[in-house]
Amino acid sequence: MTDLTGMNITMASGKGGTGKTTVAVNFAWFLAYTGQKVQYLDCDVEEPNGHIFLKPAIRASSASKVMVPVIDQTKCTSCGECGAKCQFHAIVNLPGDTLIFPGLCHSCGLCSAVCPTGAITEGTRDVGIMENGKGTKEIEFIHGILNVGEAMAVPLIKKVKSGLKDQYVHIVDAPPGTSCPVVATLNGSDAVVMVTEPTPFGLHDLKIAIDVAKLLNIPTGVVINRDQGGYRPLSDYLETNNIPVLAVIPEDPDIARHYSQGSIILESLPRYIDTYLSLAVNLGKLLGGHNVHARRAQS
Repeated sequence: MTDLTGMNITMASGKGGTGKTTVAVNFAWFLAYTGQKVQYLDCDVEEPNGHIFLKPAIRASSASKVMVPVIDQTKCTSCGECGAKCQFHAIVNLPGDTLIFPGLCHSCGLCSAVCPTGAITEGTRDVGIMENGKGTKEIEFIHGILNVGEAMAVPLIKKVKSGLKDQYVHIVDAPPGTSCPVVATLNGSDAVVMVTEPTPFGLHDLKIAIDVAKLLNIPTGVVINRDQGGYRPLSDYLETNNIPVLAVIPEDPDIARHYSQGSIILESLPRYIDTYLSLAVNLGKLLGGHNVHARRAQS
């Protein structure tokens, strides 16, 4: 059995609905089942659902805060310096008033640095919460829950990742897609497991997601989920680009049924344990073909 202790394994997907979280929670369960110490981090903070399957007992909760400018209107001269320098257009200067748009603010602090009268100080606002606990099979669990309507997911993702524990295998569940929250989640990964579906839409978005992983220089393999006997355009793309298939999970109504009940598939359908064993072995081969320590030193 491949020992993945200390590795940061990120489960990602080009699009939603491929089964990324299903694979992530079952792989975490499988590794714990084989005796490895596992930590699961759900960075899909806009819609975290790993807890539905791992059923953690939450031990602690803390707010995730970001800096937001606070204007002292008695000191503000409406000179326009802060608004002119803000790259995100989060500050608008009006005669006798300066307005802040917190949803656009990226908490860079530039406005307070350039204000000539010291009218801008740094306050904070909550963007979400981070919870941690312990789930089934003694899996250490962390997830972030972004406030409804909040656009700033990256600070909460970074807070979740700050909870990484030494001497554990880290299974990191990324948001779907290729946006800034995905890049923030992928940073620091030792390998990326892209979960895809064998469809034209799945292949289209997989290509974009793999390009992002390549730009970040992260070893990447693919899990094909809901396979129905092969999809030639997908296999051709993977072969042409020398991207390894780590595991293939068939279309199976039993999986769908147990998933809909919030069950761990491997507990309910142990016939798939060998599939996840193959995933672990092939992932070990993928990591073995790359100098992880050298790449970490460069990042």
